[in-house]
Amino acid sequence: MAAHVPTWAFMSVATQTVEEAIDRLLAEHDPNGDPVEFLGARYDMGLAWVWYPVGLGGMDAPRSLQTIVEQRLADAGAPHPARFNALGVGMGAHVLMAHGTEDQQRRWLRPMFTGEEIWCQMFSEPGAGSDVAALAMRAVRDGDEWVVNGQKVWTTLAHVSKWGMLLVRTDPDVPKHQGMSYFIVDMESPGVEVRPLRQITGEAEFNEVYFDDARVPDENRIGEVGDGWRVALTTLMNERVAIGGSIAPRAAGPIGEAVRVWKEYGHDDPAARDHLMALWVDAEAARLTNLRAAQMRSRGTPGPEGSTSKLVYAELNKKIYEFVLELMGPEGMLYDTYEMLRPDEFTSHPPTKAFLRARANSIEGGTSEIMKNILGERVLGLSGEPRVDKELPWSQVPR
Repeated sequence: MAAHVPTWAFMSVATQTVEEAIDRLLAEHDPNGDPVEFLGARYDMGLAWVWYPVGLGGMDAPRSLQTIVEQRLADAGAPHPARFNALGVGMGAHVLMAHGTEDQQRRWLRPMFTGEEIWCQMFSEPGAGSDVAALAMRAVRDGDEWVVNGQKVWTTLAHVSKWGMLLVRTDPDVPKHQGMSYFIVDMESPGVEVRPLRQITGEAEFNEVYFDDARVPDENRIGEVGDGWRVALTTLMNERVAIGGSIAPRAAGPIGEAVRVWKEYGHDDPAARDHLMALWVDAEAARLTNLRAAQMRSRGTPGPEGSTSKLVYAELNKKIYEFVLELMGPEGMLYDTYEMLRPDEFTSHPPTKAFLRARANSIEGGTSEIMKNILGERVLGLSGEPRVDKELPWSQVPR
């Protein structure tokens, strides 16, 4: 019988393997050079997602070791894939790993990670936002293809995306959660039209997407026909982790910006200082909670901790930037330009723009109200709200 290998010994070997791979990556590839080249090398060395299989961006290492990768590469000034392709890296990759075929994984994961192919997510519709399962976009099978018609809304970075994660209704005669299917759509296909949605910041980061007899190959389907809700849940849980569950260094992000503005404007008001410290404590508690959740998260779909992080992140961001504008006084009312811009990546914003953009944090990825429902039902065990349409065929639900 083979000898039992202690957990500490396995972790020690795995940690050494990851550290050596990082050393080799930084020695052989310039972290400040071509980001596509560097991210491609990182993927090939198994440092994209260390817990993924070898050959698919990982090295079958414990997921907890990913924090070592991120910290060391950040210290080296290396590009982070989420800057270019946050929705693909934060959601699409994990959906493919949980539900995709090996061919789909090999086809899409590497160019997704390098940012050569940008991804977006298309769930919400004008009549199906908080209740995604009420969506009406239809897909009808035609041989080896599906013909798609309908409208999606609030699609972030759709205007620069090559691929889109699409949830559609394929059977209207069963209850709403059972009649959906999940596809990966080529955003450059005939019949797919992207229109900008101008936001309060002046930018059009969000979009509407119209499908007019657009054709999607059946080989681009993720999961079984009618099993789209289960695949969508994987997307949503990872989306909430991606939005609210990232583990920033201490004093980074919005709270770091608040401290910077505090120093710049030289405030000595003790009440304002107490306010800043209260926000600091909240931000640090959220950061440590995310760290603990990441350590507990097993390989696969995250649990409701993602909803907790997302809720706290959304509400705390708004409070922080409200405080920042208070510190800035009259200058906080000034805004450089409302020129219509269409950003092609996620970037940081100056305080006045960040204040406006933070309004979206409590809507995107599930509203704060929906997050509270999830936590009440799945964490606290409270009774759910009445759902009179849950067992009705979708086609019979009044609209």
